[in-house]
Amino acid sequence: MGTFVYLHGFESGPSSAKARETAAFLARDGRGASLQCPQLPVHPAEAFALLEGLCAPLPPDSVLIGSSLGGFYATWAAERFDLRAVLINPAVRPFDRLAELAGERVHPYTGEHYHLDMDDMNALRDRFVPRPDPRRYWLVLGTADETLDWREAACHYAGARQTLFNGDDHRLNRWPECLPSLSDFAA
Repeated sequence: MGTFVYLHGFESGPSSAKARETAAFLARDGRGASLQCPQLPVHPAEAFALLEGLCAPLPPDSVLIGSSLGGFYATWAAERFDLRAVLINPAVRPFDRLAELAGERVHPYTGEHYHLDMDDMNALRDRFVPRPDPRRYWLVLGTADETLDWREAACHYAGARQTLFNGDDHRLNRWPECLPSLSDFAA
């Protein structure tokens, strides 16, 4: 069994609830050491550089798990490195959505002060995957996502395996229900 790589969302981190739930499940299953969960840099260009180094040496049976913006990163990495990915309420076009948040920001998990600008949007736009291979992906979507429209992801990844939780939000509280199926998806 390969490595699992959890990629958190915008202004989140390895100590987010879904990351902790994933780590706890894999630890109980005897595969805790197979999880990597890096703190992604706030600037997308730096995050993509980190992913280049992290994903290039992964064994082919590794699985990326990307939540929100991490789902966008996971899509790019899955296509680039021929991997599979579980996408939890993924951002499809984050360069459009994050442009509204441009300016001075403070990362709530790390306390880092940074400036989100057009260079960041361009780094995302340049790595947009217009037609992801549906065989690589498993989408896990909540219909009450208050941050992203689940239908955009459902359409963008048409043909991919999809699990839809009616009434669940962006946090996706029902994520732990999917964890027992990770090994099957990786196989």
